[in-house]
Amino acid sequence: MSAVNSPDQGLYLYAVIEGDGSHATGIAGISGGDVYTISHGDLTAVVSDVPNKKMRPERRHLAAHQNVLKALMADSTPLPMAFGIIANDPGAVQAILSENQDMFEDQFMRVRGKVEMGLRVAWEVPNIFDYFIDKHPDLRTARDNYFGTHRQPTHEDKIALGRLFDRILSEDREDHTQAVEDILSLYCDDIKRNRCRAEKDVMNLACLVARKNEARFEAGVIKAANLFDNNFAFDYNGPWAPHNFVDLSIQF
Repeated sequence: MSAVNSPDQGLYLYAVIEGDGSHATGIAGISGGDVYTISHGDLTAVVSDVPNKKMRPERRHLAAHQNVLKALMADSTPLPMAFGIIANDPGAVQAILSENQDMFEDQFMRVRGKVEMGLRVAWEVPNIFDYFIDKHPDLRTARDNYFGTHRQPTHEDKIALGRLFDRILSEDREDHTQAVEDILSLYCDDIKRNRCRAEKDVMNLACLVARKNEARFEAGVIKAANLFDNNFAFDYNGPWAPHNFVDLSIQF
């Protein structure tokens, strides 16, 4: 076990796990530091020494954080910490475990023995606006009225058409997402909708799945995908630590 011995150093927190954490060693953490554990009762924090008390979200640091969580998942259900939480010393880590014990136990009750699976669905079409013009007669009519050959569209016309497109896009996303959730809810314990990052994104779902049901969940994704034609691309990924289903408001 390492220990912080410089005022400029800190203890980076990756996760909290149950038990003594004897399996959570021998993993390389951020900046190549050895991962070790600090326990209080039945709770164990997984940490490593870092050279300072501020951590920039660089790709290499984010990757190291995720690699530690992935290694922990082989033998446990980690409660993942948000990136960048650094404690001053082992005493501060034990205080976190002690003062937040009830919260940690509540979170374990929710996610114990489960993993997070992600599902992203996107329209796989060359031009999303043209696709919607073909699919929605009301949008096509509005386009023809505003951009007909006998008139020049005004700025207000363009705004009105854009708003109509955005409304129809949102409605289609909602309908498609609900259809997928109706099926996946039979294969997982919880579903969270995350923000769509691109215009062609239909949905971005996080699903809480029991480890023993991962194969069943995959079958559920295939069943949901069969509702859609080739204009939709389904991309599921995981398993991950249950980031979207853990809410850790750490007090320290």
